[in-house]
Amino acid sequence: MQPLTEQDIRASFINCSKGEAKRLAVPRDLDARPWDDLDFLGWRDPGAPDRSYLVTERAGRLVGVAMRFQAAQRGFLHRSMCSLCLTTHPRGGVSLMTARKAGAAGREGNSVGAYMCTDLGCSLYVRGKKALETGTRFEESLTVEEQIERTTGHLAAFLDKVYA
Repeated sequence: MQPLTEQDIRASFINCSKGEAKRLAVPRDLDARPWDDLDFLGWRDPGAPDRSYLVTERAGRLVGVAMRFQAAQRGFLHRSMCSLCLTTHPRGGVSLMTARKAGAAGREGNSVGAYMCTDLGCSLYVRGKKALETGTRFEESLTVEEQIERTTGHLAAFLDKVYA
């Protein structure tokens, strides 16, 4: 992914108003992000702990999605799996991310959801650039490139639902 500016990020959102996009908290460390290893930029809003954001390139343009999250509530020993990168995490590491749909459907209150890594570090987990606090990723027969392709395919399917 190419490095993004705050202006690019704010202009990319498809499921919130321009005013909401102007007010959301953009990461201050954009210069320090590992852009070559990111399939999307994802972050949580430090001022609104139930909000997170995702920006990616799609069909030659940037697409941003504002989401709310709720930690997956599972049993004490239960692990949850991210639906994008298929990384398993212990309790609290996967959250249900819900995004208001784009356009009229979103204005009517319709939303879609997916279980994602709470820290939105999917790109880094797949590439082995970020380690899990506990446990490991499943050993797969797919190459890292194939895992990246699968992850971006799952992200595209989620975005298709936001657009629908």
